Amino acid sequence: MPELPEMENYKLLLGTRLNGHTITMVEVTREKSINVPVEQFQQALLGNSIRYIERRGKHLLFHLSNSKLLLLHLMLGGVLFCGTEEQKPDRTVQVTLRFGNMLLYCIGLRLGYIHLYEHPESAAQVLQKLGPEPMEPGFTLNHFKGAIGKQRGTLKATLVDQHVMAGIGNCYSDEICFDAGLLPERRCAELSAIEVDQLYRSMRHVLSEAIRYGGYMDMPLYAGDVLTGGYDSRCQVYDREGESCYRCGHLIMRNEVSSKKSFCCPNCQQ
Repeated sequence: MPELPEMENYKLLLGTRLNGHTITMVEVTREKSINVPVEQFQQALLGNSIRYIERRGKHLLFHLSNSKLLLLHLMLGGVLFCGTEEQKPDRTVQVTLRFGNMLLYCIGLRLGYIHLYEHPESAAQVLQKLGPEPMEPGFTLNHFKGAIGKQRGTLKATLVDQHVMAGIGNCYSDEICFDAGLLPERRCAELSAIEVDQLYRSMRHVLSEAIRYGGYMDMPLYAGDVLTGGYDSRCQVYDREGESCYRCGHLIMRNEVSSKKSFCCPNCQQ
């Protein structure tokens, strides 16, 4: 599932390609991927342009020139591709937006969606349940301590809880724990002050590095895209079961933590 770094990467790259461009065609092949009738969805978008794109947690917000808003959540298996008809990936597409010769393909929206809202305030009500953005400058160590200190569950469950912080999922929760030298099954209430400080620093470091290298998604956003997916080869533990730890050489293990798959090095994480 795309997480904060993947969606931030999409936001930055799509902004340079779509902002200011007019939507000239809308195709919906899976009506369940949208929240209004297809005809209403098409009429609201056609002839309008993308003013700018925001990210909130794992969501993208497309602000339209008619003040309406598209809220995208890719969920599990969803990806985006931006290109010409000839460049379209051989994948099932649920929603397509055309901008002249350029098309934005929303792929794999079995669980994901792209919803239309008449006003940004309406979408804000949907997003208000999300916790703070972990990479915002205002989310200080003290704010982090306050958020973590209220939790009694495992680190894994806490880091992926979108009510606690928005945007972290299975991959980066494991990477953050590894960077901090902490096991994902550790309980938040048991952490020392030094460990909480390290966890905060690791969270900021891992997420910033993942954004810098384009996240871990393996499909390019457009033809010639050499940034998207660059962090995949830099993952230290995620999806590396049975491989050697880059830090100590011990084998990476996969466990179930709080009913979620989790990867760690049992030797150098405590």
